[in-house]
Amino acid sequence: MKKIIAIIRREKIFKVFLITFVVILSGSTAFMFFEKNFKLMDALWWSVVTLTTVGYGDISPATTGGRLVGMAVMLMGIGLLGILTASIATIFVEKRLLENKGMKSIQVTDHFIICGWNFRGNEIVEELRADPKCTDVPIVIIADIPEKPLDDPRVYFIRGEVKADILEKASLNAAHVVIILSDDNLDAYARDAKTILNTLTIKNINPAVYTCVELMDAENMEHCQMAKADEVIVAGDLCTNLLVQAALDHGITRMISELVSNRYGKEIYKIKLPPRMADKNFFEVMCELKKKHDVLCLGVEDKTGKNLISNPDNSYRFDKDDQLIVIASKRPEITSSVR
Repeated sequence: MKKIIAIIRREKIFKVFLITFVVILSGSTAFMFFEKNFKLMDALWWSVVTLTTVGYGDISPATTGGRLVGMAVMLMGIGLLGILTASIATIFVEKRLLENKGMKSIQVTDHFIICGWNFRGNEIVEELRADPKCTDVPIVIIADIPEKPLDDPRVYFIRGEVKADILEKASLNAAHVVIILSDDNLDAYARDAKTILNTLTIKNINPAVYTCVELMDAENMEHCQMAKADEVIVAGDLCTNLLVQAALDHGITRMISELVSNRYGKEIYKIKLPPRMADKNFFEVMCELKKKHDVLCLGVEDKTGKNLISNPDNSYRFDKDDQLIVIASKRPEITSSVR
């Protein structure tokens, strides 16, 4: 309500409303003066209908004075309605322009923040949107670019570098995940230095937010971990490893590409261990998931979130707080009621 009042004051719409009210009241009074047979409510109705140029015709002046009053009200109505319409349109156009230029603060919660923007940005947003749990999740882009890079009503844009005031505009304290992209306009060393500094700034403001960081050089991973990044992806090493696997086992990278994409094929997911599976061994859980849910279990992550075991021994016993790494055609929803 305060924002609406502030906009009305700034755009001087209140004055337009006040002048409109005076015209309606004056027109009604003058109409009653010349047209003796009409009551106040009839005169007010006639003034509003005449001012808005609707002209129902149910009430009309019969005297010359009444008609002159009607002409005056109509002429003033055309001007006032034009001013009012233009003022309201200006508010919405200005709001949209400010949003596209990244000048407005964003009030959202449990959202994703993408810091920086490069050619991978579009792919990242498309992958997020391809997952059913992120279809309507707000995404805020922080980047030093001229305007909003995507036409998506649930993607918001803040223009600027990663600094305290910009992060406050992006509602960092209410964010769920932050993805930090490297700056392609810098050399590899400077990119990683900027990325680490951005990570440190974000974690200093909101230590609880989960950060996924893109690095160019694996040698800088230790510095990024010291900045308290939760997950670090080294782009160069990942490409190298995929190339080697393609050379050793031809075609295997096609399966890897499918598993890491949300847009086609089957995907890798992390899900909570159903309570009924606690204390069972890996082989029992794997067989039950595949038989009853057509889900393939690949590994397990413990409750700390730091230890991930791929393809555990058959005798591995699950703890109730473990999480499963699985392959499925869509995000599994396994309830504890299934026996």
